[in-house]
Amino acid sequence: MFVKLFSKRRPKDDSELLELYRQTGDLVYLGELYSRYMEMLFAVCFKYLKDEEASKDAVMQVFEKSSKDLLRQKVDNWKSWIHVVAKNYCLMQLRSKKHQFERNVVALKEDDEDDNVEFVDVLHHVDGVTKEEALTAMEKCIEQLPDEQKTCIELFYLQQKSYKKIVEITGFDINKVKSYVQNGKRNLKICMEKNG
Repeated sequence: MFVKLFSKRRPKDDSELLELYRQTGDLVYLGELYSRYMEMLFAVCFKYLKDEEASKDAVMQVFEKSSKDLLRQKVDNWKSWIHVVAKNYCLMQLRSKKHQFERNVVALKEDDEDDNVEFVDVLHHVDGVTKEEALTAMEKCIEQLPDEQKTCIELFYLQQKSYKKIVEITGFDINKVKSYVQNGKRNLKICMEKNG
C-alpha cells in the first residue's frame, strides 16, 4: 500500500497536457484534457443548437477540429480557448442551417407551380439582419401551423421529400399531403404578413 501511494503520478494540469500533445501529437494527452471539459462543451453546444444529438455531434467535431488546430497554434488558456472554438463551431452550424433554409425557401419560389400562393417574396427584398429576422419569423410561423401542415411543409420544402415519400413517412393519403402543403403555404403567407 505504501508503494501504491507514492507510485501514483499526480494528474497533469491543462498546460502540461497541451504541451505534451503539441510535442508528440499523441491523442491520449488531448483526450485526457478534453474529457475534463466534455460536460462544459456539451452545455455550450446545447445552448446554441438546442438539440441533444446535434450537440453530441458538435462536441466530437470540435474535438476533431481542435486536434488539428492545436498542432499549428499555441494556446495558453485551454478552457477559454476550447469554449470559444465550441461556440464558434455552433454559430457556424446555425448560419449554415439558416442559409440552407433560405436556399430551400428560394427554391420553393422558383419551383412553385401555384404562383398565387407565394410566401417567399417576404424574404426576397430584405438583406442582412432583416433577412435573418424574416427567416426567424418564418420558422416561428412554421411552428404555429397545425401538426399535419407543419409536418408536410417541413418534409416537402425543408427536407425536399416528394409527395410519394411524404405519404410513406406520414401515412397520409396523397391528396391529404397535397392539401396540407398548399394550406400550409397559404397559412405561412398569412402569418408572415401578419408579423410584418
